[in-house]
Amino acid sequence: MGSVDRPPHRGGAAAGGSDARKKARVWLYLMLLTLQYGSQPLLSKRFVGQEVIVTSLVLACEVAKVICALFLLAKEGSLKRLYNQWTLIGSLTASGLPAAIYALQNSLLQISYKNLDSLSFSILNQTKLIFTALFTYIILGQKQSTKQIGALALLIIAAILLSIGEGSGKGSSGNNADQVLLFGIIPVLVASVLSGLASSLCQWASQVKKHTSYLMTVEMSLIGSLCMLASTHKSPDGEAIRKFGFFHGWTLWTLIPVILNAVGGILVGLVTTYAGGVRKGFVIVSALLVTALLQFIFDGKPPSLYCLLALPLVIMSIVIYQKYPYTARKKKE
Repeated sequence: MGSVDRPPHRGGAAAGGSDARKKARVWLYLMLLTLQYGSQPLLSKRFVGQEVIVTSLVLACEVAKVICALFLLAKEGSLKRLYNQWTLIGSLTASGLPAAIYALQNSLLQISYKNLDSLSFSILNQTKLIFTALFTYIILGQKQSTKQIGALALLIIAAILLSIGEGSGKGSSGNNADQVLLFGIIPVLVASVLSGLASSLCQWASQVKKHTSYLMTVEMSLIGSLCMLASTHKSPDGEAIRKFGFFHGWTLWTLIPVILNAVGGILVGLVTTYAGGVRKGFVIVSALLVTALLQFIFDGKPPSLYCLLALPLVIMSIVIYQKYPYTARKKKE
């Protein structure tokens, strides 16, 4: 009888060990993505010259993402199986819509950024956290506990403080009220809604459709690249590429932010798959603190008072969100 009882015990221990390893892996992905987000602005500023054509840089990042994802798929031995199972309809269903949404979102952000001062833009852009939580609930039925909602509120307050610190001393765009509303405020709010929707759709594709994060990275990068190539037909960047060449202004150092961005794209897919789109919002805000720390280390620029005030709020929000997940109430018989 004793031998019958032991296997379930070992199985439970193995499951517990598996859960612990999964949690450790998720935290590793979150920390690596935070470091990537935080260091990317500084590395891009140092290694990407003003004369580099933006479209060529973005396309290079997308190609690097595809290469990294294909390498990882080959390493884990699933590349051939996924290739045999791949269908165009399945790809468009899982990755086509999020890729198109992200492309529209980026266009709206570019319009908004030109017609809104950086402080207002940064603050309004943080509303994507709320919409991500909302669409995660609508699409996946993933509820947030009351304390998790409070943690999201703390995170948004921290993001606003960081935005104020970033925008202090910068003047307004000087546009009239109607232009600010129509081409500044409305586009960034719509972009935040689209960001939350796309993030939730990616999470749905990975968790419900069982689309692997690496395959989604490949598909979304290819679809996004095709959209961008189509836009170069009449865009200023397209004319610049035809006139000066694709790698105009590039140096060997430019590859550093390109590769780092590709690694970040892989990590975004892994974080969305294993941790969810809402936790990605914590990464984005935490990365602002990492950027401030790196600026202090390498540029000697001390963090602002707003940054110091935001730090404990970010830590509190992360701890509360992790410690108090939503649990369904059992109905009384």
